[in-house]
Amino acid sequence: MSSQNAQKPPSRGLVTGVVVFYLVAALSMVMANKWVLNTTEAPLFFLFTQLVIAVVLFVVSDTLKMLPDKLTFDVNVCKGLVAMVSLNVIGLSFSNYTLKYVDASFYQVARGLVLPFTVGTSFIMLNARPSLRILFSCGIVTMGFFIGVFLDGTPLSLVGIFFGVVSSAITAIHSVVIKQSLSVVNGSALLLSWYTNLLSAFVLIPVIILAGETAEIMKLFFGADELLRNSEQMSALTTFIWGSIITGALGFMMSIASLLSIKVTSPITHMISSAVRGVAASVLGMWLFHDIITSGRASSIAVILLGSIYYTWVKHIESQSLASSTVAYERVKMEDVESGPQRNSHSKPE
Repeated sequence: MSSQNAQKPPSRGLVTGVVVFYLVAALSMVMANKWVLNTTEAPLFFLFTQLVIAVVLFVVSDTLKMLPDKLTFDVNVCKGLVAMVSLNVIGLSFSNYTLKYVDASFYQVARGLVLPFTVGTSFIMLNARPSLRILFSCGIVTMGFFIGVFLDGTPLSLVGIFFGVVSSAITAIHSVVIKQSLSVVNGSALLLSWYTNLLSAFVLIPVIILAGETAEIMKLFFGADELLRNSEQMSALTTFIWGSIITGALGFMMSIASLLSIKVTSPITHMISSAVRGVAASVLGMWLFHDIITSGRASSIAVILLGSIYYTWVKHIESQSLASSTVAYERVKMEDVESGPQRNSHSKPE
């Protein structure tokens, strides 16, 4: 019966397609973000336009009945997602600032402490005690981060590193809060993505004003750059518009693809694709933006990826052993239920 009811594993072609799409989309997001951030001093407004485009695509897809869940808007749900939306806005903002101040090839190093922060946050907030092997993998990742910071060999922005560390910590807390926020939307990751994009866009409006980006926005749309630029050079406004459309669309598609990725790929497959993405981002950064890949930076990326892959392998092994021990425990328990009273009735004196 169990074999008949078991779902068929996803085909190799489907898994490959999802992984390749997620890999290409994530790389395109980073490179397009860096392309725009190199030409604008309004990273928060850029983030706002990305969210608005994603929200519009959500509405269009819902209107065409292309989504598995019907989009809703409930004030009580919004209240329940205040913590998550706040963390999302702070995390994305700091992530954009990180990419603005560091090279595209150094971005992964600057945000290299996501894994150690996530393990620490899970221990504090969820009482998830890590094993020694998990702590060892976090130590490897942390060592890779410090190799990149101290042995890179090129001038680094301390502001960019600061934003990278803080955004890593926010991402770690955000990943824990996501698990708690899913219950607010009845476990629908799609609705959670919809509410997060919509509410984050609204929250960013006053933040943009308080951050003083209004003058930069006016300069972007009504400045003299269009008149002074070379005829063969793309203006800052054109770059901003195209970058917003591309990254907004990619962000929407990635939110949809992530749902499929969870269903058809294993954690190890996902981590290996992340490792490939990290290496490819460094190569593309060197090619597109003429980043300098020093031996220190290459070593840092390699050590961070090694620690991340080791962590994923350890978690996979631990989850398998936990599942097998749970099954074994339940089997013994059922046998005790069936045979225990009979043994007691024979051994018990009348």
